[in-house]
Amino acid sequence: MTAISTLTDQTTAVVLSSSGATADDVVAVARHDARIELSEDARERVARVRRHIDDLAASEVPAYGISTGFGALANKHIPQHKRTQLQKSLIRSHAAGTGPVVEREVVRALMFLRAKTLASGHTGIRVGTLQTMLDTLNAGITPVVHEFGSLGCSGDLAPLAHCALVLMGEGRATGPDGMERPVPELLAEAGIAPVTLAEKEGLALINGTDGMLGQLILALADLRELFAVADVTAAFSVEALLGTDRVFVPELHEPLRPHPGQAHSAAGMLKVLDGSGIVASHRVGDSRVQDAYSLRCAPQVTGAARDTAAYAATVAERELAAAVDNPVVLDDGRVSSNGNFHGAPVAYVLDFLAIPIADLASMAERRTDRMLDPARSHGLPPFLAHDPGTDSGLMIAQYTQAGLVSDLKRLAVPASVDSIPSSAMQEDHVSMGWHAARKLRRAVENLRRVLAIELLAATRAIALRAPLEPGAAAAAVLRDLEGRVAGPG
Repeated sequence: MTAISTLTDQTTAVVLSSSGATADDVVAVARHDARIELSEDARERVARVRRHIDDLAASEVPAYGISTGFGALANKHIPQHKRTQLQKSLIRSHAAGTGPVVEREVVRALMFLRAKTLASGHTGIRVGTLQTMLDTLNAGITPVVHEFGSLGCSGDLAPLAHCALVLMGEGRATGPDGMERPVPELLAEAGIAPVTLAEKEGLALINGTDGMLGQLILALADLRELFAVADVTAAFSVEALLGTDRVFVPELHEPLRPHPGQAHSAAGMLKVLDGSGIVASHRVGDSRVQDAYSLRCAPQVTGAARDTAAYAATVAERELAAAVDNPVVLDDGRVSSNGNFHGAPVAYVLDFLAIPIADLASMAERRTDRMLDPARSHGLPPFLAHDPGTDSGLMIAQYTQAGLVSDLKRLAVPASVDSIPSSAMQEDHVSMGWHAARKLRRAVENLRRVLAIELLAATRAIALRAPLEPGAAAAAVLRDLEGRVAGPG
């Protein structure tokens, strides 16, 4: 197993062994520049497995990726004197990405996850090549990877090839300061010698689902936070709209409809509303029988999103325990072709997550709109304006939410149902998992913005309910926002 151990208050080391990694490891490396150390057992296993590759390379029997070409050219034998060039040519030809530059944290995640598979001892990489990848990460050198180039099958080929190119002393990269500089200069400054790839190493460096998996793990980390925020903003909207908290009591959830996410969200909302003078003010004499769905059903929607994310996390955990490569070196030394590089399991959950994100944001936007409409807000001024008519209040903030939600609905269209054959029909079905991952990242950021606008509207509405006192949670947020966020003009 991998382990995370604190070295100092600021420095965390991820110890990479041969049996996988955790999601926390990925986040630590990708976002917090955690240092990576290769365990001794991983070094020994990688070196032992490499000896099998060296034996095959010396054999007269053709072996895919070792003494043959790749993809549709797999039947072409490559003589020994051309095999170093074969590996170089593979990386150079596959580093064909284009479009906007991918975020630093995504590149670090995919490099770390590739290193995780290399450390498994199933790829035939040399210890020195793996160590060069870890040294590059530890030095804060980040290859320039582009938006387009992966079909999510045969691995995230172009993104990983751009990373491998840097290990060879070529391509483009940025330093720890985020500034792009010549790769040879960055490597030399960090004391890293470029690698000359040996048999099988080119394939080992690029044939994995690491880009899509890294983005899934980062999205799940963000969504755990955002689902908690969604419970808070929904509860604030209930408070602002003089809604009831009685629909969130535990006996209405786990015993009657035992979805764990729903019970979690209902409990969170009830806690936020605890002690609210605003909610208590209309428990007697209120003629309304039920609140609108966007208030009453919030735990059902956010809870379902939580449960979807829990399933996605299960898929991520399985993939983290995997060694994705083709061909793969088995424990008995056999080198076998396989289809484990196909990104379908990851692609599906990347697409699944975009659906509840869009729905959750849509519900939040409906609550915001309700607070701005005097016909439905139960006494609040139009658009929560200070001087309605002269001021437009939060009118256009809701427009912004609506635009974000509309974008989210488009992003919820699955990428994984598409497939464009490639490599002269050898690769005739692909997952498009990388594209599912890219749109999920955008969806997560849209949700963050939608919830921020709901938070702004709800706290503004709660403040306008004075002299009624809100619950402790809303009161604390109002104090925090005071002086930092100007009221609507």
